[in-house]
Amino acid sequence: MKLYYSPGACSLSPHIVLNEAHLPYELVRVDLKTKKMEDGEDFLRVNPKGYVPALRLDDGAILTEGPAIVQYLADLRPETRLAPPAGTLERYRLQEWLNFISSELHKQFSPLFNPQTPEPMREAQKQRLGGRFDLVVSSLDGHDFLMPQGFTVADAYLYTILTWSPAVGLSLDPWPKLRSYMERVQKRPGVSAALAKEREAKKGG
Repeated sequence: MKLYYSPGACSLSPHIVLNEAHLPYELVRVDLKTKKMEDGEDFLRVNPKGYVPALRLDDGAILTEGPAIVQYLADLRPETRLAPPAGTLERYRLQEWLNFISSELHKQFSPLFNPQTPEPMREAQKQRLGGRFDLVVSSLDGHDFLMPQGFTVADAYLYTILTWSPAVGLSLDPWPKLRSYMERVQKRPGVSAALAKEREAKKGG
């Protein structure tokens, strides 16, 4: 399989899951500004949406959208318990989290990355995200990860989004449980390996 990614982008989530699931894969870096891959080819031919992640399966099929990709990867290695079995209530709880992270956290960061966003709107977005963080913290009471059974693909996604906070001037100091959560996630070998690989890629330019 090939994961089309950009260092620090939301493609970090499936990168983590690939490691956690111990799946063989190849990384293909994408320049999101030029829409070119490292070999100079047009990324839009891979994913016309123009953004990462995208996953090329062994049969050549292309899968896009992070929440779909991470569930696909988890189902390839059910023994890792990165996703509950399909059809169970727990699986729908996982999808509930993935949808919340996608719509209420991921997309809420977008205006903060846009330098044209007016300051009043920027502050309103931070307040909105703060309320969402409160909900996440309340859900972490009594267990280390989002799901009571342990680390899942939802944690890979949430962790990825939370790493963006410093870049947009959103301090996590008011949420010490979120900081502790991030530390727990980051200690996982699959997570630290993905972070190291992406840091190395950034340094390489």
